[in-house]
Amino acid sequence: MINLPIYAAGLGAFLILFQVILMFAVGLHRAKGQFIGVGDDRDLERKVRRHGNLAENSGLFLVVIALLEMLAGQTTYVLVIAIGFAAARLLHALGFSSLAGSHGDDLTGVRRAFAGMRAIGAFGTLGVALACAWFLVVNLTGSLS
Repeated sequence: MINLPIYAAGLGAFLILFQVILMFAVGLHRAKGQFIGVGDDRDLERKVRRHGNLAENSGLFLVVIALLEMLAGQTTYVLVIAIGFAAARLLHALGFSSLAGSHGDDLTGVRRAFAGMRAIGAFGTLGVALACAWFLVVNLTGSLS
């Protein structure tokens, strides 16, 4: 029996909406006159990096979570991984919402939180990646025997 990737579909809906929001932030900033590249506009650079980082991570994770779901079904483990990835990417993007998080500028007071969110998001994504790899191997081993 094939398990449909329901959790992956939900994650995909979240990721595409999130990507569109970040894309609009870049587009609105570009409307100020920097149409190609970022020039020396650090705010635009931060927005482009935030958008690009989500784009470079989302596709692979979405496919892997769908594969996990097809192999293991709609288990709590797969749901936690999907939610963990979404939360890590959200924290990472929030960290990039300030020059303190993206460039390390003025890391005093509450501004340190932006750098912390970025780090937690990055390490959270790494943790989810390792969990995905482990869970895929475990489920493949079980499926092959």
